[in-house]
Amino acid sequence: MPVSRRLASIALAAACCAALGTATQTARAGDGTVNVLVVKEHGVGSAAQAQPLIDKLIAVVAKQNGWTASAGKYLTSREAAETQIHSVDPHYGILSLAAFLALGPKHKLDVIGQAEVAQAGGRQYHIISKNQADLAGCKGKTLASDHADDRKFIDKVVAGGKFSLGDFTLVETKRPVQTLKKVTSGEAECALVDDAQLGELAKIEGGAAVKSIWASDKLPPMVVVAFPSAPAAERKAFQSSLGKICAGDGKATCREAGLSAFKSASAADYASVMSAYDK
Repeated sequence: MPVSRRLASIALAAACCAALGTATQTARAGDGTVNVLVVKEHGVGSAAQAQPLIDKLIAVVAKQNGWTASAGKYLTSREAAETQIHSVDPHYGILSLAAFLALGPKHKLDVIGQAEVAQAGGRQYHIISKNQADLAGCKGKTLASDHADDRKFIDKVVAGGKFSLGDFTLVETKRPVQTLKKVTSGEAECALVDDAQLGELAKIEGGAAVKSIWASDKLPPMVVVAFPSAPAAERKAFQSSLGKICAGDGKATCREAGLSAFKSASAADYASVMSAYDK
């Protein structure tokens, strides 16, 4: 993976962690700390790599909200998030869409905002192929993907009724670039990728011969949520401050982190995907 891509991925991870502090090991439920969980599935780059950018960004968030103590945890799976939810009783979360849809009802998560990031990833999905001209041509054939670990999300939200993963002979991969190489090498006839992977295709040897033959609807961005433990006044102030995080003194910090903007939102902004997921 090119160095520029790795750095962009690390910045994206940090952008997703905008409300995190540095004392991730010592925060506990009930000690007055504002705990925030960030769940970024299919991200590239570790929490340790993202931490320096997190530290700079949280200083802006904490100052704007008057938080005297804050802590957070960057996670790459909803399973890890479950453990943290029960151990630190978080007030807020910044979640990738699929994680929000899976965790939201169980933990009574309330949508209060959106997190827009500068780098693509997770907003739109594509089926790509070197040999096939359309979606019908891929059905019944091999389909590589590193997104197949969440079949419910793919089948009910991403596919939009056009296909299910069961329509293909699935070739599950672990890394984004590995998925692309399965198609360029001919090991898989087609692949399901997100917009970030599609953007990298031209940089892969043989990628010029591969094209998008189907695209999903554009999906809403990462979700900023409040947990039931967030005090009403604190929550209201935090939601009101979201649009200010990347303005003024925070503008350069957001840019460095690969963050485009935060903004206030509600469940209505996610109603269509929530309905599709629950069908």
